[in-house]
Amino acid sequence: MTGIVTPEFAHDSRRDIYDYVERHGAMEPDAVREAMGMERRAFGHHVAILKRDSVLEQQKGKLRVAFEGGAEEEYTKGDVSFTIRQAREEDLTGLVGAIRQAIGGGQYARAETVADVVDNEGVLLRHNEVESRIFFVACVGGEVVGWVHLKHVDLDKLRHTAQLTVGVLEEYRGNSIGSHLLERGLSWAAKQEFEKIENALPATNERAIEFLKSRGFEVDAVREDHYKLNGDYVNEVMMMTQL
Repeated sequence: MTGIVTPEFAHDSRRDIYDYVERHGAMEPDAVREAMGMERRAFGHHVAILKRDSVLEQQKGKLRVAFEGGAEEEYTKGDVSFTIRQAREEDLTGLVGAIRQAIGGGQYARAETVADVVDNEGVLLRHNEVESRIFFVACVGGEVVGWVHLKHVDLDKLRHTAQLTVGVLEEYRGNSIGSHLLERGLSWAAKQEFEKIENALPATNERAIEFLKSRGFEVDAVREDHYKLNGDYVNEVMMMTQL
């Protein structure tokens, strides 16, 4: 088996509850139940089984998709102390803001797309028959300053592969935050039995390309004139690493 296993359900109501939470993000149980028009006792029974089977979890009073992302980690580099943990739905606004602030100038088109999709959907974590995505964030003083994102398209021919983006706010670079984020993301991907991790960047983002090369990524292909940035055509550098 490779990739993330899509949940299976023995009861249609459990699938319906899961699908609703997966589409809408973290929600209070009563809000889910009322939106679905379910009787309280039956709803509670199905949710208890979904939680028992680690399909849904409840944190801070809200139901959410259960992803085993590991424990929060703490690091210090020089004068900067930061934590790295799995992103929560409550991080959505701060995470989207951090991505947009970090990528500026069209230097990271794929990450820009990720921010737009997440912002539009209003949901961080996805795990359905079509795709799965997860984020880990680096936080300083509770504020998101960096991220690593992995997306998996659930097709047989691509089940071994995940796409990755990673970035850190300019003022926090040089503190090993990006390295720790990348390591956390790749470690998680390896546990999910992915075999290949891909990233793609405009050729003008030389700093990010060198960063990935120094962490074991290789140039897999180059798509000439793939982007048009500020009126100029720019190649896309497609990078990959094997796990």
